[in-house]
Amino acid sequence: MDYGKFKYERQKRESEAKKKQKTIEIKEVKFRPNTDHHDFDVKMRNVMRFLDNGDKVKVTMRFRGREMAHQNLGLAVLDRVAETVGIAGKVEIMPKLEGRQMVMVIGPSRLGLSLK
Repeated sequence: MDYGKFKYERQKRESEAKKKQKTIEIKEVKFRPNTDHHDFDVKMRNVMRFLDNGDKVKVTMRFRGREMAHQNLGLAVLDRVAETVGIAGKVEIMPKLEGRQMVMVIGPSRLGLSLK
């Protein structure tokens, strides 16, 4: 068998497998503890769009100054985000504090993708 032909066929198979792959990106949406209702709705529309596209969403709650003393408000907003997402996504990493920001990761759920 011709080695060049073998390499060519192997390269074709690998490129064909690569085409069928779905890469999952991580999109980020940033909130603040005092984010208003309309701004919250706009950001949630983006989160839902990202989840519908099959991407993971990193929800970041940023605290500045005295907001660090009221981390419970930020946690309440993140809980509201998780509740609003519902069955379209599932919380993969629960909210945790990293320095001055609280981070939560939401991934698309199989149930949410089948409802399209």
